[in-house]
Amino acid sequence: MGNDTVLRAALLLGDDLIDDGVLIFHGDRIVASGSVTQVTASHPHLCDAINQTQPMDGTLLPGLVDVHCHGGGGESFPNALNREQAMVAVMEHRRHGTTSLVASCVTASADILRARGALLAQLCDSGDLAGIHFEGPFVSHERKGAQDPTYIIAPDPQLTRELIAAGGGHVVTMTLAPEKDKSYGPGSVAQVLIEGGALPSWGHTDAAPEHARAALEYSREALASADTRVRRSAHATITHLFNGMRPLHHRDPGPIMEFVSDAARGGAILEMICDNVHLDPAIVRGVWETVGRDACVLITDAMAAAGMEDGHYQLGPQAVIVKDGIARLAEGESIAGGTAHLIDCVRVAVEQAGIPLADAVHMATVSGARILGRTDIGNLEVGSYADAVLVDDTLHPVAVWHRGRIVQ
Repeated sequence: MGNDTVLRAALLLGDDLIDDGVLIFHGDRIVASGSVTQVTASHPHLCDAINQTQPMDGTLLPGLVDVHCHGGGGESFPNALNREQAMVAVMEHRRHGTTSLVASCVTASADILRARGALLAQLCDSGDLAGIHFEGPFVSHERKGAQDPTYIIAPDPQLTRELIAAGGGHVVTMTLAPEKDKSYGPGSVAQVLIEGGALPSWGHTDAAPEHARAALEYSREALASADTRVRRSAHATITHLFNGMRPLHHRDPGPIMEFVSDAARGGAILEMICDNVHLDPAIVRGVWETVGRDACVLITDAMAAAGMEDGHYQLGPQAVIVKDGIARLAEGESIAGGTAHLIDCVRVAVEQAGIPLADAVHMATVSGARILGRTDIGNLEVGSYADAVLVDDTLHPVAVWHRGRIVQ
């Protein structure tokens, strides 16, 4: 057996919930998964180890994948000055089952964004982060949300190149508003992102349908023709659908129906903050029923207060007050990120939106992995990284394994 780890419990393997399941790690990889009967038949040399392993109460899920997170545990990625501060946020979410995490920055000066990109790239190199997301600075003043308007600027392809370089190949997405000149098209920020192995994430936008549709069509065409050796994914994303964008109205439709329509036709993947604060669970259910689980990804948009008490926090240049678990700007009423962990969003999706567990977990694992261009995370298949979370009957985490090691 060597350094094998054998886990027995109910097991969510794809769409199948296996009552008497077994999951076996060798080092940092999964070497067997399935029912006890199946695994012992295909791996007879493991029979003794499996039979000697006490079944655990609860259900084993794949390690979760969050592609939009600003921090947690009292620390913020946009404000981190060193690896230690950033790792506090990483570990806050890892202990709650998120084993692959994309660190999100917010709109700030170019110098700060370059510095944050370089710092976060170090954590990507070590495998502690799965990538970097720049939320701005090329966003809408009208739909800025918690983005500091002081630093919102026009789309700048050269600055985008510099941020991709600072990120050392780890930039996954950048949020930008499609109505702004040079956001899409030849010579645009979107073109630079795609050529640099990153994805445009359309959001924080006051766009009319025309710009939203044109940006999505450009994204499709540019990604389809991109060098597959560089391209991370064939799908653009939508930054937290409904939040930070012109609301849907039947005489002033804005971008939302275009985003949903494109997703339903195999285009963009829609981020949704399913924390029962940013979105009513019914809207999450409606989008899931409309576009299907492959076109949806659950995210936290979490900031420093995730896992912490109410109080005063910082999100980039902006002061934030958290009251009753809801983060808002100290000046103004804009929601300033989330305070949930991704497993909390899965729980809301299942218990309040009525989404089946397999689909909710899919949107919190496989969909994020798809954006990252990864097949070795977000699942419990043989050959994937040994990332798993044991949850109880109420979908609260009991134990977490990251790369084959239990998370303390």
